[in-house]
Order: sequence, then C-alpha cells, then structure tokens
Amino acid sequence: MKVFLIYVRDEDFYRLLPPGIGGTRFGEGRVQVMAFPPLGIETLAPILRQHGHEVRMFDTCHPHMKEEHIAEAAGEDKPDVIALSFLSTTAYPATRSMAHRLKKAAPNTPIVLGGVFATINAKEILADCSVADYVCKGEGEELLPDFLENLDDPGKVGGLVWRSAHEIVENAPRPIIKDLDQFPYPDRKSLPIDYIESMPLDVPAVLSLDRFCTMQTSRGCPYQCIYCDIPTLADGKWRSRSPENVLGEMQQLNDEGYRSIYLTDNHFLLNRNRIHDICQGIIDRGLGFRWGCEGRVDSIAIDQFPIMAMANCSFLAFGVEAGTQKVLDRLKKKQTLEQIERAVREAKRHGIETAHGFFLVGSPGETEADILESFRFAARLKLDTFGFNRLCAYRGTPLWREYIERGIIDDARDWYKWFKCSDIDPTVLPSEVVNRARQKGYLLLFAHRLFLRPIQSIKLLLKFGRHMKTTDILKLLWSPFRKRALTLKPELPQ
Repeated sequence: MKVFLIYVRDEDFYRLLPPGIGGTRFGEGRVQVMAFPPLGIETLAPILRQHGHEVRMFDTCHPHMKEEHIAEAAGEDKPDVIALSFLSTTAYPATRSMAHRLKKAAPNTPIVLGGVFATINAKEILADCSVADYVCKGEGEELLPDFLENLDDPGKVGGLVWRSAHEIVENAPRPIIKDLDQFPYPDRKSLPIDYIESMPLDVPAVLSLDRFCTMQTSRGCPYQCIYCDIPTLADGKWRSRSPENVLGEMQQLNDEGYRSIYLTDNHFLLNRNRIHDICQGIIDRGLGFRWGCEGRVDSIAIDQFPIMAMANCSFLAFGVEAGTQKVLDRLKKKQTLEQIERAVREAKRHGIETAHGFFLVGSPGETEADILESFRFAARLKLDTFGFNRLCAYRGTPLWREYIERGIIDDARDWYKWFKCSDIDPTVLPSEVVNRARQKGYLLLFAHRLFLRPIQSIKLLLKFGRHMKTTDILKLLWSPFRKRALTLKPELPQ
C-alpha cells in the first residue's frame, strides 16, 4: 500500500530560519527549522516499509508541506491510507482542518489519526471530525501495520477506534510494547529538513548549528505529577531499550555526522546500570557527539553524573517546578528542595556544561510570596538556564480530573481545550497577579545572575551570540516582561 505519514504542528511552536544561516553544511532545497524532529513518523516509516508498504513523509513546519501542498500531493499520488500524527490539543484545530482538506482531495482514501491527544480523545475526535475514519490509540509500531493488514476488517485491530455507519466502535485496547529493541532505527533522511538545536519548549534561542536530532531510549514514567498525562498513556510503566540497541543507533548517527543528540525520554535517569553501560559504550566507541536528556532530581542515578559528563553529556534538564515544599507537594512531585539542590550541584560539580530547570507558576494554593521564593530558589541553584511557565490543565492529567470533580471543567464540552489554571481555578492567583509576580521574579533572577554570577551570564550570552543576532537576544531577554495578551480557548469551526 501507499501510505502518507503527516506530522501536523502548531504554528506557534517552531521557527523557520532564514536561508543561508547554516552556510554550506545544509544541502540544496533543504530548510532549517528550530524544532524537534517528528520522531513518531520517522519511527513508523521504516517499520511500514519492512511490511512492504510505500511511505511518503510530511512535516508541516516545511514551507512546502502545508495543507494545500499535501492535498495536492494526495490528489496526484492517490495514497491508499493517509495517517495524521499530532502531539497535543494546540495542534488539533490544524489537524482537523488538514483532514477536511485531504478528504476533499482524496475522498475515497481512509484517514487515520494518531498521537498523544488522539489517544486520549479518540471517540470525541471521531464524533467531532466527520472526515476522520479511524483513530489509533497508543503506540503505533504494531498497531499501524496491523491496521493496514486488516483495512477491510477493522474490528480485528486492537487499539483501533473507528466509525461503523453511524456508530463509533472502540476495539479492545492493545497492550503496551515490552520489547523496544525489535524495531528498525528511525528514518532521518527522507524529510528535506535540518532541525536546529535550540532551547527546550518554545524558547527561541539557537544553541548550535551542529547536525542535530532526537532519540528515544525509553518510554513512560511511573510517577503521578498532577499536570502530566504520560503515566496515563503508558499505564504508569517505564520501559527501556537495551544499551546495545541504543549504542547501535548512536553509532549510526555518529557515522552520519550528527554532533548533537537530545534524548526525549520522559525520565532517562531511572536505571543507573543502564546509564553506566550506555555511557561506557559511548566512551569506548569514541563517539563524537554531544547529548542531553531530562530526568528527576530524586533519581538514584545521580551518582552516574561523572561518567555521563565523560561521555559528552552537555545538557541536563530537571523538572524543578517550584521553590517551596508546599507547592511541590500540591503538584505531587514527591521530591524535596534538598534533592533539587543536590542534583543541580552534582551535575555542575561533575562537569555537565548546561543545567536547565523547568519551573511552574500559578499552581493551586500558591501565593505571590511562593512564586517569588521559587525565583529566589532558582537564583541560589547553579542552573545555567531556566524557564517559568504557567501551570495548565490538559485532558488526561490528574489535574483535569480534579477540575471535573470540582465542577470547574465540563469534560463533554471542554475535551479539546486546555486551560491556564490562573484563568479558571479560584484557588489560583488571578492571571494578572501571576504575570506581575513572574515579572518581579525575573528581575530578581536577572539581577542576581548579572551581579553575583557575571562570568556564567556572559558565557551564556556569548553562546547565544554565536548564532543569533543581538536584536534577537534582546527580544529573548525582554520576552518575560512583555504584556501578556488574554488567552482565548480555541473554538473549532463548524
């Protein structure tokens, strides 16, 4: 079969770089985008090819892979199946629009949706989006080939939600995949896009123009933080690829010239022996790339920081979230301030170049004094970079379920939305107060960095300045102090 794999992005969460920034390294006809690669469809493509299918991939961050271009390609190529993958609620309106456009271009071609948001909202999506024919719930490596094999009998496919006449049918769930070593390595060559290494999330700061990609060496997380939907998706289980399998992919990437790799594992620091084996393998093989990862501060693998640094781990991101124990407990982080301080201190002591801290503001029960204390706490930590985002509620998280029970959210009405807690929760400070406190906190933090840690601050600015204009750096530094516009929740077109 001929299959289109399309990754649909939210336009606000990537940035296209002007032509020529990368010099001669970037090939003719390629574009440079500050974004993570679409690892989901890159993973599925070689698996489908192993099953004898022809695959064409699209990523909507490419200026010639927009809705109209893909619809034109569908009309010309006449694929047998079109699969749309998207991450979250913010990308659903674009995905819905894409599905309608593609159905007009190829009315007889089945459209199947997948991804995190689709998994959580499968039946709602099919009820809402009349042109979508199927939704794949959960991991696609086994589900999608099974679906293509049984296109004429979808009732056989575990994990599939589908439309039968006027009825929406949800098949029995599919068990999570235990053996992650069985699949081929992702296809990173077919898309004419060079993904540029930048700061996490939506911070527009270019870190390097080295050849960059992402990897996933494990899946899931056993913790139950109230703002996170990952445990729901993975049954609260953590699974990993073997060190040998991981090192095989790393060797391939090294040989292909990749010099920066970011591990997208939800919690890389969970198994200390596995970390040691991967790092020792990187050292023994003489692999020449830098790499980064994320993990919890309470991990027992903190004692692996020395060998991680020796293996060229240059970026380590921690989910700090708050600088008061009261807020940490409300978020169900199950970590202490002492553990946070120790993890950051040990990372820097053992030579991790960049330690990043993710923080949240606007949590239930958090006061303005608590918010400012989080900034003071961040100033005391030896963090190199940091981000303070407002707490949001998404469907599939414990916080969303709490808001349903409290009558704040109507699940049937609001399933496709997301909410800043400060806009809807009376136990959270109003948005204007949160924003004002955040601006004060950033002033405090910047002043601390400038006067008490000037060398570190200058090094960071010089790092940004290698690939960014001075005006862009100034905009980045000024961004926390811009007046925030009112956030309107999306209303889907009829």
